[in-house]
Amino acid sequence: MRAWRVTTPGPMASRPLTLVDDTVPRPGPGELLVRVLACGVCRTDLHVAEGDLPVHRPHVVPGHEVVAEVVTADGAGGFAPGDRVGIAWLRGTDGTCAYCRRGAENLCPASVYTGWDADGGYAEYATVPAAYALALPSGYDDVDLAPLLCAGIIGYRALLRAELPPGGRLGVYGFGASAHLAAQVALAQGATVHVLTRSPAARELALDLGAASAGAAADPPPEPLDAAILFAPVGDLVPPALAALDRGGTLAVAGIHLTDVPPLNYQRHLFQERQLRSVTANTRDDARAFLRFAAEHRLRVTTTPYPLGRADTALGDLAADAVSGAAVLVPDLG
Repeated sequence: MRAWRVTTPGPMASRPLTLVDDTVPRPGPGELLVRVLACGVCRTDLHVAEGDLPVHRPHVVPGHEVVAEVVTADGAGGFAPGDRVGIAWLRGTDGTCAYCRRGAENLCPASVYTGWDADGGYAEYATVPAAYALALPSGYDDVDLAPLLCAGIIGYRALLRAELPPGGRLGVYGFGASAHLAAQVALAQGATVHVLTRSPAARELALDLGAASAGAAADPPPEPLDAAILFAPVGDLVPPALAALDRGGTLAVAGIHLTDVPPLNYQRHLFQERQLRSVTANTRDDARAFLRFAAEHRLRVTTTPYPLGRADTALGDLAADAVSGAAVLVPDLG
């Protein structure tokens, strides 16, 4: 099979990924072997490729937004050959620690992740523990489903962490794959959404999806916010996002990586019970809840398909903010 491996992490200009002819992986006990139908290109993949995240598995195959067809299951998880399943970021936990026992498996110290600790979906075949494979909603094609499996799920969790009140005012900073899905969830729930992003094309998309306003990334929104989510991995945006919050508002930082946050002024940024919260991965319950929501509310997924053989180009375009919506790799495209 063809697969991309992160051979030497570094800037995309240094070509950190290599396309190789590889052996089809063998599933372990309780695992499924799947044929990849589509794999979303996530900013976390970029952090793995460029070395922003430390190496966990040398020469890993990135990719954790995988739509796939089961090839072999051996009865694991109730799946059968031919079933369409999803593979997301969270790949395994110990199931016994205090965090797992209280329903916070995303905080498990022994957690492992697809495309970081284990090979992911930038390939023609992959494996996944059946207990972490996800049933997928109907009504979406493979390319549209792929971004739901991380961009959608983590955006949904970020929205929960932001504690947006019913009918509240939400600020969305950055408007890529995850943000454009989270905004639609908030809009479906009756929120007023204001988008702040440096991309003119993204601002146009935001307004087309129903945002009340769309401005530049560091601009103040037209009204105080009850909640905000920072999707852009830019620490410099934390102070203006906090300053835009109304009393009691919450800013959730959705990324796994963030550049340094400049000094905060207590009175301007945190007083009046404003909150700053991080978002760490997701639980399987988050994933299932979001996919149920996607089944009940047809989300508009903006994608740019790339052949599997151009995964390095897709990541380079993502690094340059040159992708509209979500980039998705499709092995059948070549």
